[in-house]
Amino acid sequence: MANDLKGKLLQRLTRIYKNDVVVEETACAIERLCCKFQECYQQRERQDGHLWDEQDVILITYGNSIQQPGEMPFNTLSKFLQSQLADTVNAVHLLPFFPYSSDDGFSVIDYRQVNPDWGSWDDVADVAAHFDLMADLVVNHCSRESLWFIDYIANVEPYCDFFIEVDPCTDVSQVTRPRNTPLLSPVHTHRGVRHVWATFSEDQIDLNYANPRVLIEMLCVVLFYIEKGSRFIRLDAIAYLWKQIGTNCIHLPETHEFVKLLRDVVDEVAPDVVLITETNVPVKENISYFGDSDEAHMVYQFGLPPLVLHALNRGKSDVLSEWVLNIPPLPPGCTYLNFTASHDGIGVRPVEGLLPPHEVQNLIDSMHKFGGFVSMKANPDGTESPYEINIALFDACMGTRRGPDHYQVPRFLCSQAIMLAMQGIPAVYIHSLTASPNDLAHVEQTGRTRSINRRIWNKEELDGLLSNPVSPQAEVFDQLRRMIRIRRRQAAFHPSARQQVIKISSDVLILKRTSVCKGQVIYAISNVTDRQLLLPLSVLGFLVKGTADLLSDNQVLESEDLTLAPYQTVWLTTDPA
Repeated sequence: MANDLKGKLLQRLTRIYKNDVVVEETACAIERLCCKFQECYQQRERQDGHLWDEQDVILITYGNSIQQPGEMPFNTLSKFLQSQLADTVNAVHLLPFFPYSSDDGFSVIDYRQVNPDWGSWDDVADVAAHFDLMADLVVNHCSRESLWFIDYIANVEPYCDFFIEVDPCTDVSQVTRPRNTPLLSPVHTHRGVRHVWATFSEDQIDLNYANPRVLIEMLCVVLFYIEKGSRFIRLDAIAYLWKQIGTNCIHLPETHEFVKLLRDVVDEVAPDVVLITETNVPVKENISYFGDSDEAHMVYQFGLPPLVLHALNRGKSDVLSEWVLNIPPLPPGCTYLNFTASHDGIGVRPVEGLLPPHEVQNLIDSMHKFGGFVSMKANPDGTESPYEINIALFDACMGTRRGPDHYQVPRFLCSQAIMLAMQGIPAVYIHSLTASPNDLAHVEQTGRTRSINRRIWNKEELDGLLSNPVSPQAEVFDQLRRMIRIRRRQAAFHPSARQQVIKISSDVLILKRTSVCKGQVIYAISNVTDRQLLLPLSVLGFLVKGTADLLSDNQVLESEDLTLAPYQTVWLTTDPA
């Protein structure tokens, strides 16, 4: 173990705990963990020695998103991945696949077991053998049905201090809330009724990182996931990890030190592993988790989903273009994870300061018309405000603010083309790939609005739709896979390739991507309107005759004009790969 790791650990832990004895003991415990881990870990080598390149595309899915009677869900999913997506994506984000009590996996009962209804660790290993695996570290909280919490209730060491007790008379109004449920949840323990901190729900009890044993326990879990084949570790709800009464309890310095400490450990013992922070907050807060290139390798680009949807719903790219233009330069060794849909809703907080309240409300009103819902969060003054829109992205694209129309498929594909062209690594939700509509029956079954976007496909039904060439599912599935395959061959779409915005009209979004090493330039031009556009080359002065469109089988631009159908995207280059 390198001596400089011990020094880094001591620095991080001193900033977290400030007690010399605790700091020394905790640093020694982490050193022992790392040494034990290194004895058995075999690092995976990337071909070019880098953490990522233009071929990296991540699929987001639950382990049970596709089911077939008589077969374990992991087996069904693995067959689907290998038969349909082996040449399309190279990484799979398996959303929490552990035993859980609520929130579709994000209320973890046991961090080291696989949900027996879905499969086993051997099944997870089968996915990891064919794709880079992303696993969730549900770092902020665990289920009240976990053995940790049961032992807390029974006052059993060391778990009696694994959770945060707060006097219910304490003023916690300053605490930033992502939900509108009570922050403190009453619990009957062997010591009487106690009120414990529960940021997200009464079934998701926050862990007490002021106790260094909790930090060590979670480091053990991280290293266990890496041993089991995880190349990406997603730090779920990381922003709320540290609590201090009298503050807003989000993004506190101790939280950042925890992520940096985890990065120090990973860099030392598993340098092929990538840490990703999930923080559904405005961009300035979000990118703070890059640190000085010493914190997360990747952060979620949370502004992208609502702003792309807003542009397509409004038929204007001005806000989206301005936002992309002002995205801060990436720190060395860092990149974004780009997405337009996930298991969660479309966050509203990331557009604070970007969209005026009436624009947000107009977007929400449209989504209501298209069958969606909105989740609320509690504010310090006792009011509530929108937190996220709950809707399947395919149905979110069924129309504009004027109402539904017949452009749902091209509008949806435009949203994906924009995401694929952005600087960073794209992550495609399985229900985007399959053009899944709103699942209102699932909402009724669970009573949770997020279930609208968490459909569980019957494999026979899905196969029938994907084999029917006139179904929207087949059209989206085939076109999106084709688009991804083309993207993966372009050096200009490397995550580190330069990104510029060219502003000529609010009818289009124009991204210029330039490969630093190979010199390829791609102009990704998307029509965000329901009108055909005719753009003279004199307006597009940066283009030259002979430019080829990668998305139209390298069709060469010969005329004096560029014609774009409603919601069409072209990827223009003079250097097709």
